[in-house]
Amino acid sequence: MCPDPRAPGDSRTGAEAEKGSRSRPGLAEIHSFHSHPDIWGSGIATALMTGTLRLLRGDGFHRVHLWTLRDTPRSRRFYAKCGFAESGATRPCGFGDGNPLEQVEYERSC
Repeated sequence: MCPDPRAPGDSRTGAEAEKGSRSRPGLAEIHSFHSHPDIWGSGIATALMTGTLRLLRGDGFHRVHLWTLRDTPRSRRFYAKCGFAESGATRPCGFGDGNPLEQVEYERSC
């Protein structure tokens, strides 16, 4: 399903209580989190993250993790502002061009 192109932001999780994260059993995973550049700095993305975390708590999760590209300082600052901390884990992420980019993992309580 594609997000509504008019929406200011979108959050996708792997939070089904019986599944959770494939790479971190017992944790929820935020697979994608996007906001339109026009709303950056408005507080809407923070509200979206707050709502996402609330839904994960409601699904019975206590911790959540996500991956973001190492060379995206804006997103990394946003996740830190939202209470996420680097776990120390990294992984390559390929986009089909043979030049994988490094991702870093962040996690926090829900």
